[in-house]
Order: sequence, then C-alpha cells, then structure tokens
Amino acid sequence: MGEIQTSKARKRFFQKKDLPSFIIGNMLISFVIMLAFMGNPFSSARLFFIAYSWALAICITQWLGHSYIFHQLDKRISWIETPVTRAVIGLIALIIYSAIAFCLIQFLFFYLVKGQIPDITWKWLLGYVFYPVGISFVITLVFTAIAFFNAWKTSVLNAERLKTEMLAYKYEVLRNQINPHFLFNSFNVLSDLVYEDQDMAVKFIQKLSMLFRYVLESREKELVPLKEEIDFVDSFAYLLQTRFEVKLKITREFEPAPGEMIVPVSIQMLIENAVKHNEVSAAFPLTITISKHDDAVVITNSLKHKSADSESTNVGLNNLEQQFSYFTNRPVRIEKNEQKFAVHLPIIHKQQKGEGQ
Repeated sequence: MGEIQTSKARKRFFQKKDLPSFIIGNMLISFVIMLAFMGNPFSSARLFFIAYSWALAICITQWLGHSYIFHQLDKRISWIETPVTRAVIGLIALIIYSAIAFCLIQFLFFYLVKGQIPDITWKWLLGYVFYPVGISFVITLVFTAIAFFNAWKTSVLNAERLKTEMLAYKYEVLRNQINPHFLFNSFNVLSDLVYEDQDMAVKFIQKLSMLFRYVLESREKELVPLKEEIDFVDSFAYLLQTRFEVKLKITREFEPAPGEMIVPVSIQMLIENAVKHNEVSAAFPLTITISKHDDAVVITNSLKHKSADSESTNVGLNNLEQQFSYFTNRPVRIEKNEQKFAVHLPIIHKQQKGEGQ
C-alpha cells in the first residue's frame, strides 16, 4: 500500500497548482546543466538560446521520464515485498531511458543546428551517453532510497492505523453483541424454551456460547478462515431463527473452501443489519441468502423497511469497506433495488493478505 501512496504523491506533483514549481525548478536545473556542459554559452545570444534550449529539453525529458517510470513500477512491483527486485529493475529501466532520451535530444538538436544527422559511431555514443547514464545512476539511487523510505514509512503508518481501526471495529462488534437488547431477547427466548423444550434450550445455550466465544477470540485477528466465519454465522442464524421462527428464513448455498479468508464478524453484521432495518413478521417474512459469486460472499435480503425505522447512516457498511480495502483491491460491492439488498464481500485468499494495499 505504501507504493500506491508514493505514486499518488508523485502524480499530485503535476497538478495545475504545482505546474509553476515544476517549470521554475526545471529552468533553474537547466541553467546549471548548461553551465556544466557548454563552456561559455554567453558569447552570443544565438549560442545561449541553443544551449539553454538543449539543457531544458534534457531536464524536462529526464524528469518526466523518471517520474512516469517510477509511477508505473510502483503500481506493479512492491517496495515492501520485493525491494531488491524493485530497486534493480528501476535502476536498469531509468538508465536505459536516460541514455535513449539523451541521444534523441542530441540527434534532434544536431539536426536543428547543423541541418544534418550526425555520423553514429561507438565513440560518439559513448561520448554523449556517459554523462546522462552517470547522472541518471546517481538520481536513481537517490530516488530509490527516498521511495523505499516513503513506502516503508507509509506501510508502518498504515499497519498501525489498521490495528487501531480493527480494534475499534472489534470493540463495536463486541459491544453490539452483548448490549442489553440482544441479551434480553436471547434470554427471553431461552426462558420460554426451558419450559417448552429442554433439549432445544440446551442447544440454544451451546449456540449462544459459541457466538460469544468466537467474538472474543476474533478480536485479535485481522482475518479469519471463511469456514470459521460461516460456522459462527450458522450459530447466529440458529439463534435468530429460534426467536423469529417462520418469520425469518436464512439460507446458505455454498461450502467454504480451504485457504479462503474474510474479515471476522462481517457476514454476521450484515445479517444483523437486515433484521434491524426490515420488518420480520408473518405478513412480511424476511428472507436472507448467503451465497458465493465471482469469488465473493454475497449476502442478500428481501426489503421491507420498518415503518418506524430511521434512515440508516451506513456506518457499518463504510467500516466494512475500509477493513476489506486493507487486504484486497477488490471493493465491497452493494446492489439495491425495490425487492432486495445485496452486499458482495470479496473473499481474501492467503496469498492475497497485505495486497492492495
């Protein structure tokens, strides 16, 4: 994720408000290049114009080329995961580009000034390429060191921010699960079962115990196996269906595969939201389906908003989107129409962890 932040910062440099800084900086650097390579360019106005134009062309092409190459490499190769590969490929790419760009500028100005293309010899190439390659090598080392440090710093900051936000998210989930309203409903159902069906009461207690144990254990985890999340959801669904009976139908249409991961308590939160915001009655039974599509878990519920239900703030959904964004580039996708509401949670595979980042 650090390299993405570095690329974004580099792209922001070329926004309109930074254009004057870019122009002034290149003009100053071009003046230094002219003095370093052109001897005495002030002997005539024509020589000064040619020399300065030459230096400015070199400076702009080198600057833009370096920035573009760094941006493309940042998108494809991670500084954090493969720093040596990133540094070596960056160094080679920039040196090759610098040499080619410099030679093309030399060709162009030689033709514009003398009206002909120079005779190409190894001596000519080595004489003109040596300086830009040397300069590019130094610039690349500096850029590489700065880019790696920025990527590392951003990665550390993002890791700390993720840890803080995950703890806040887990705390919110835990608080919601053990709030008095939830406990009151659960124990109310349990008290009825104790008198009506003791075997079912025992099973209800076991499911309730599994639910709380999972929430407590998952507080310290960033991701959990999808199978564990599904087992937890099955327990949660049992409690809800015991409470609402035929008024609520929760169906799961797939079995999780090994290696599939997900943000903990994410599916349960969506089921809880569906129950919270929709009518659950004999006249309007709530149907919730948990399926898999395009490598994502899809939670779909029928829509019949409660008449007294206030407008949702979408805080829970926004929180989920933020959590998943740390582990995959695939977004949490929401579909809604008059009949249904569906949320697509991307499945995260073990090798994906830290991606997208």
